[in-house]
Amino acid sequence: MIVQMIWQSAAVVLGGLLLGLVYKGLDRKLAARMQGRIGPPLRQPFLDVRKLMVKENVVPRDAVPWLFHAAPILALVAAATVLLYLPLGGLAPVLTGRGDLILVLYLLAVPAVAMALGGFAAGTPFSAVGAQREIVMMMSYEFPLAVVVVGIVWRTATLGHSPAFSLAVVSGTPLWSLVGPLGVLGLALLLLCLLVVTPAELSKIPFDIPEAETEIAGGLLVEYSGVNLALFYLADALKTVAMGALVVALFIPYGLAGVFGLEGLVAGIVDVAFFLVKVFAVVFASVTVVRVAMARLKVDQVARGFWIPITTAALAGLVLLILDKAVVG
Repeated sequence: MIVQMIWQSAAVVLGGLLLGLVYKGLDRKLAARMQGRIGPPLRQPFLDVRKLMVKENVVPRDAVPWLFHAAPILALVAAATVLLYLPLGGLAPVLTGRGDLILVLYLLAVPAVAMALGGFAAGTPFSAVGAQREIVMMMSYEFPLAVVVVGIVWRTATLGHSPAFSLAVVSGTPLWSLVGPLGVLGLALLLLCLLVVTPAELSKIPFDIPEAETEIAGGLLVEYSGVNLALFYLADALKTVAMGALVVALFIPYGLAGVFGLEGLVAGIVDVAFFLVKVFAVVFASVTVVRVAMARLKVDQVARGFWIPITTAALAGLVLLILDKAVVG
């Protein structure tokens, strides 16, 4: 049992790394095309990681060395652990029954906290500013994210499915066909809010204020190089897949095998392939298109935007689900 869990975990993490790097390559290529540029080759993220792995790790003179080195490891481990709790296509989570959505929310916050700690540990002004921005941004988007999760979980629980916070239960109970018109509208609002939160979780334009190369020269990552920077890069790739998989699990967990009457190994392959397409669609819609269409926001705009309009929209979606429960039952 333990041996099986170990090799399954290794396969999921390795697959997540490869998939995340492929998505990053596609993101850069498609963004370039939308801007009228040729863009880097699709394999560029792999080349970047290989180059960083052979570079020297430079530690600032005023840094806290142990925390400076520990931060990227913590970010990578947390991002990898998230994947072990998420259903991947027709496959159950590797750690199913050993955690739920609340744990996933905590784990999603750890990479951001690790980056902030690494920024403070670097001991330089630009990194400290970037770390402060990361914390402010995290405090801004975590509340609407929690509202989205609570709304989905509560409505699932009202239908008699338990344990309510289990991702396997939530992904196995698509709500779109189980609620009335008010519920569909509420789900649409919650989905929209989660799609807005996704680039903020990944610190992508317009929410890349903790790095902001043109303002603070890379911010919390300005002093990182070599293997440490590669670990942060890989953590970002894993978190990209994790956020896409979370959106799919909560809102679009449908498969194709049942539609075409497929069974066995062929059904599993088709559902996993369809899952990868859905994750890419989420990443493309919420990250690639948004960062091409928008410019970087200011810190106060991010905080105000998440705390007022986005949180209001998420709460409105929750209220609509409550009203739908009162009407439909």
